[in-house]
Amino acid sequence: MTIVNARFLTQRTTGIQRFATEITRELLTLRDDLVLAVPRGPFDDAGLDRDRIVQVGRLNGHGWEQIDLPLFARRNRRPILNLASTGPIWYRPQISTHHDITYVRHPESFGRRFRAVYGIVVPRLIAHSARLLTVSEFSRDEIAGHFGIPRERFTVIHNGVDDRFQPGPGGGERPYLLAVSSPNVHKNFGRMLAAFSRFSETHPDVELRVVGSQTNSFSRQRYDVADERVTFLGRVDDAELAVLYRGAVAFVFPSLYEGFGIPPIEAQQCGCPVIAARAASMPEVLGDSALFVDPYDVDDLAGAMSRLVDDAALRARLVEAGFANVSRFSWRRSAEHVSDVIDGLLAEP
Repeated sequence: MTIVNARFLTQRTTGIQRFATEITRELLTLRDDLVLAVPRGPFDDAGLDRDRIVQVGRLNGHGWEQIDLPLFARRNRRPILNLASTGPIWYRPQISTHHDITYVRHPESFGRRFRAVYGIVVPRLIAHSARLLTVSEFSRDEIAGHFGIPRERFTVIHNGVDDRFQPGPGGGERPYLLAVSSPNVHKNFGRMLAAFSRFSETHPDVELRVVGSQTNSFSRQRYDVADERVTFLGRVDDAELAVLYRGAVAFVFPSLYEGFGIPPIEAQQCGCPVIAARAASMPEVLGDSALFVDPYDVDDLAGAMSRLVDDAALRARLVEAGFANVSRFSWRRSAEHVSDVIDGLLAEP
């Protein structure tokens, strides 16, 4: 038996929790030797098999992860699989996932407590894990370089796209650009809004819709926008998000730093052309399937918005390239690779 650290079922869903949930969902169909451990109290099972979930311990949060979870694993003499970015720092054996080091490269995006916890937990977790996972070659190089460990210790496990994101009818009476992410400093929302303002001078009929909200891990960012063509929609469910992707003229992803970046490939699977920053993992993840921009250049970003809105042939080319690109990513294939890593650990004495 392998114990999955399922604390992610008690957290709000961001890209990290999405990765953990979908990999776990596929692993449960591949293996019958997994049990999901969660803290006592309310949690969202995310449609996972409740017969495979066990509530253990008395604590919650980091305390549960550092005390209750390893005690449960030790009593059962079983390894732990951590699919989010934290785990019990002293337990062995375990497999741990680290998605990126955004909190190192862009500390201004994160709260002081978050940075302090990660500064304590992550180096020790990496040092004491028998196997390490990450989500891109870019992240593998970044994490290995920062912590001074061989990059070969990491297995790259890509993100995938949920089948709910498919082409179909969209929504909206007026044409609109779409952005999806939390409004944190490294997401580059300030420059995106400035670019949209310049773009709007020649395209007054196009709106900008922004989906997403901040979690408590991030430092507070506020964007006061007087333009009625800019709408902040907050959090939406996957069904609503798919409709928004389908109806958008283009998806805008200007982030300065991403370990992988799930929203652009969700947009591509819905048939939406993508504008993306030429930064971090984006060239690796998107290849030649997006219109890339310098994320620090407001004029470049505004020009890309104009090009896609004005050029139907370019949009059509990027839609087809997007379909081809997203076919490279599959939660099932990624889970099979994780399963291989589990088998490798279990085969050791």
